[in-house]
Amino acid sequence: MIADVMLDTNIVVYAASKAPEDAAKAARSLDLIRGGHFGISSQILQEFYVTATRKIRVPLSHDEALDWIEQLEELPCIPVDQSLVFQGAEIAHRNKISYWDGAIIAAAERLLATTLYTEDLSHGQLYGSVRAVNPFLEH
Repeated sequence: MIADVMLDTNIVVYAASKAPEDAAKAARSLDLIRGGHFGISSQILQEFYVTATRKIRVPLSHDEALDWIEQLEELPCIPVDQSLVFQGAEIAHRNKISYWDGAIIAAAERLLATTLYTEDLSHGQLYGSVRAVNPFLEH
């Protein structure tokens, strides 16, 4: 699988957000989704469902969240398997970041993505072959 960019969960959640406070981030996230060749991982789909239906200001319904997941199904998607868990744990340990962020970086590496759009990691930081970019700082 090959994609230029990996999207972190928060980018997809902002794209789906209906909260007025998230309007600017939603617009930027939708631009990223519409404009690029990107990939995701099954971890991101899982986190999206939980966050979008339970943790955001204006939660999505079950059906709305599944509609988003269905729209994303044609993208390159890295499954979480035993070797990805191991690789994610190694990346997390080496970089002193959360396991979850390490697993997303590991999935990005499998996609051959060189950019990870996220607001959870240090903007501009290189993690192996993957650079974390906060897209909300660029515009």
